[in-house]
Amino acid sequence: MTEPAPAGGAPSSSPSSSQRSAHFLAASGPILRVTRVVLAHKRLVVCFWVLITLVGMASAGSATKALKQKFSVPGKEGWVTNQQIARNFHGTGGNSAPLLAVVTLPPGQSVSSRTVQTGLRGVEARLRRTLPGTRMAGFASTSSKTFLSRDGRTTFIVAYPPPDPNQAFNDNPNAAKKATAALKGVTIAGAPVHLTGFDALSVQSGGGNGPGVLLEALLGGFGALLVLAFVFGSFLALVPMMMAIASILTTFLVVWGLTTITEVSPIVQFLIALIGLGVSIDYALLVVVRWREERAHGLSGDEAVERAMQTAGRAVVFSGTTVAIGLLALVALPLPFLRSVGYGGMLIPLISVLVAMTLLPVVLSKIGSRLDWPHVRNDDKASRSWTGWAHLVVRRRWIAALGAALVLAALVLAATNLQLGISNVNTIAKRGDAKQGLLALQRSGIGSGSIVPHEVLVRGSTSPGAVAARLSALEDVHGAIAPASPQWRKPGTALVDVFATPDASSASGRSSLDRVRSAVRASGPGVHLGGLAAQNDDFISAVYGNFPLMIALIALITFVLLARAFRSLLLPLKAVVLNVISVGAAWGVLELVWQAGHGSQQIWGIAATGSVTAWIPLMVFAFLFGLSMDYEVFILARMREEYDASGSTDTAVVRGIGRTGRLVTSAALILFLAFISLASGPETEVKVLATGLAAGILLDATVIRALLVPAVISLFGRWNWWLPHLPARLLRVEPSPLGRLRPELEGSR
Repeated sequence: MTEPAPAGGAPSSSPSSSQRSAHFLAASGPILRVTRVVLAHKRLVVCFWVLITLVGMASAGSATKALKQKFSVPGKEGWVTNQQIARNFHGTGGNSAPLLAVVTLPPGQSVSSRTVQTGLRGVEARLRRTLPGTRMAGFASTSSKTFLSRDGRTTFIVAYPPPDPNQAFNDNPNAAKKATAALKGVTIAGAPVHLTGFDALSVQSGGGNGPGVLLEALLGGFGALLVLAFVFGSFLALVPMMMAIASILTTFLVVWGLTTITEVSPIVQFLIALIGLGVSIDYALLVVVRWREERAHGLSGDEAVERAMQTAGRAVVFSGTTVAIGLLALVALPLPFLRSVGYGGMLIPLISVLVAMTLLPVVLSKIGSRLDWPHVRNDDKASRSWTGWAHLVVRRRWIAALGAALVLAALVLAATNLQLGISNVNTIAKRGDAKQGLLALQRSGIGSGSIVPHEVLVRGSTSPGAVAARLSALEDVHGAIAPASPQWRKPGTALVDVFATPDASSASGRSSLDRVRSAVRASGPGVHLGGLAAQNDDFISAVYGNFPLMIALIALITFVLLARAFRSLLLPLKAVVLNVISVGAAWGVLELVWQAGHGSQQIWGIAATGSVTAWIPLMVFAFLFGLSMDYEVFILARMREEYDASGSTDTAVVRGIGRTGRLVTSAALILFLAFISLASGPETEVKVLATGLAAGILLDATVIRALLVPAVISLFGRWNWWLPHLPARLLRVEPSPLGRLRPELEGSR
């Protein structure tokens, strides 16, 4: 199936090497025409991009402020119930988490004492004054043992503040800050009152006080500049940074326009700044490296630019298209905020491609040669180290393939244990008043599950008290309460809060949710389950129930595009399969490092999360599938070109890796640094996302692209380039039937 690499010039084959090269260049015809038009209007192109970039710079702040969107899971019971709760009870509760005021009384003190009850009523009154319209309940106002620990010493007050209209995902950090300040120094029977809850824990972890999008982009940009300086050894390192600035600011401008048509999630700003930084530099890096190579081979002026665009520019177009598809595929999911991420994210690679195809050729033509100083590196020959590595992989292709497969199999196996759910509350804040309140709930036996109560909406003639009694008897439920105050009851409608003991992110927490849901449904047609845990379960069902459809859609479109680009059936199939495996391996890293805690404690001082927030694996898939395809396209495009020139698979592998190994490694390092800067924020969820993306990029650039891809291509020999007449006719490209390919011979290299 494979052949020895030729020692000298191109081997004799049919069709000839010149014919194969002609096929490759003919496929780049439209790109060449665009390049010539651009080079014929240099001044107009530069003026256009300078103007657009300046306008984008001026409007970046407005664009960021326009990114507002409410989270929703339309059509699902939990989300619908939460919306009804919010409407009927003035926005309090439903799809927002409550605040809990917790106190553990000193030994000998009891909640039955007048002093303690007066203190508890005082805390409730203080919270009502601080947060008008808050719906709350506690032992002092209900006399329910639901608010007490078994020993009677720990008690809590649950408070649902009105929503903050400026928050996109129903978070309410401002309410948590105000309530914390109001209760500072307050004691009951000499014991301090601690305010806890998701928002309070997030505030005390530093949530929202991280370095911000701009500084994160600057950190990533500085790291990228260092890598580029190493790659080029000249002032050409500035050119990809120039392209990144134009791409990012232009994307912000276009997204601002998009917000006039549809709501766009605030997460898009991070994608623009960091993903945009990575892909725009990658595309410029590929073209500039090829331009230097063509100049080293004797071409000069616009001729070198045109040749670089015919080869590297073509790879950039296909790569950008696949990245855009990976992000746009999010529109297949029935969630508005993910669809908006798909629309906004699609713009990042497309605009980066547009910049690379128009502005970059002009910059290289006008000032490229002057910036290529002091020209420490010479691109006349391929990298000796990467060429040597490729030779080694080809000679030991079975060992290389099996070794890489074992590493990936171990990580993919770990990914099968991935649990999706709400963040483990113990990972949000390490210390502070909110953490003390959480620990008091856990130590007393009330449990951390109480900070995410299940909210039950009771309508019609069903008795709320009977529903509460039924739910209180369930396993892993500390208690349930149906307060009779007007804050909790409206004509024909009432609320029941169920306080589970286990954390909602744990396996026992998920089992408890299932039992509560079954009991609620058995309570009558007018009884429905809401709360954050139920809504999160709906999210998982909505997203991952449609996940196979999204994967199939991405895989099909990507396969067709790559089959046309590489004139092959096997290469695009291998690319799609390996990309899915690459994402699975990144999920395995999330499971090992965060869910199981093998690394999170040592690196960040954060305990095992027990589960991974439901939206993170989805985002990791969408981004990594597209971004890792960058490297696949970069490598395979060069291998296809070298095969067309030599007719030898192993020669194509060696020359392709020799020419693209340093490029792919540098590009991966740039993206890795961008994701590391993303992890500089204090939020645990952002750290988890950054870990998955960074690990996925490194695995893809090393284990897969530098080891598994060349080994597998060497093993498959001439089958890599097979394209029968029928699919070739459908793809409108030149066929490559086996009869016209050079026979591959077994033998040592």
